[in-house]
Amino acid sequence: MAAGAINAVAGGGTLITFPTLILVGTGSEIANATSTLALVIGTGGSMYGYREHAKAIKSWLARFWIVSAVGGFIGAVLLTKTSDAVFSKMVPFLILFATVLFMAQDAFRRMGTKEKREDAGKGAILGGMAFQFVVAIYGGFFGAGIGILMLASLGFLGMKNIHEMNALKTVLGSLINAVATIWFIQAGLIDWWKAGIMTVGALIGYYLAARFAQRIPQRRVRQLISVIGFSISGIMFYKQFVK
Repeated sequence: MAAGAINAVAGGGTLITFPTLILVGTGSEIANATSTLALVIGTGGSMYGYREHAKAIKSWLARFWIVSAVGGFIGAVLLTKTSDAVFSKMVPFLILFATVLFMAQDAFRRMGTKEKREDAGKGAILGGMAFQFVVAIYGGFFGAGIGILMLASLGFLGMKNIHEMNALKTVLGSLINAVATIWFIQAGLIDWWKAGIMTVGALIGYYLAARFAQRIPQRRVRQLISVIGFSISGIMFYKQFVK
């Protein structure tokens, strides 16, 4: 519920669901896959709220959907080819990276929207597609923070309407997560019992946040997530490299 609400208010729900699954004794790879499945339904549902921007983002979606799907698939395959022991050692770095991205999201948005170009050139678009491909691979492998990276990239490409940027980011992020989830399911990495419980919680959290989010200062929510992220990263570093 907390992760669903946080995603609706500020983003960053993975920084709650993934460590929670680790805390209750789930293996790192299964926790990652199960967390992706648990939140993908809520994230996909949020696309409905951006339906009025579908026409405006159609051309951008045509450019980025293939690299997003392929990248998400490659990232998911890489996860299944990585041993749980190796992935566990990567977890502290991944959580730290995602937390730093989360803290810097406003700066990324300002940097991205600073550009005043009406249309991106062909070279810029190809560069954006290459960057999106890398982001998608990371998203399929771990996922936390991909929305922030995409918003920055879209801003640099000349998009200015934040609602259209959020709509495109939401669709592409949902596509990456959906492709990764399909691979995780066939690879047998989903803990269905935990995924079911977390999916219900995420949907309730999305609903409650949609009704009461305006009462919660987003700055406070971001501060709380950042503290949680750094704390969990520190604990993971201690468990993997010190203890």
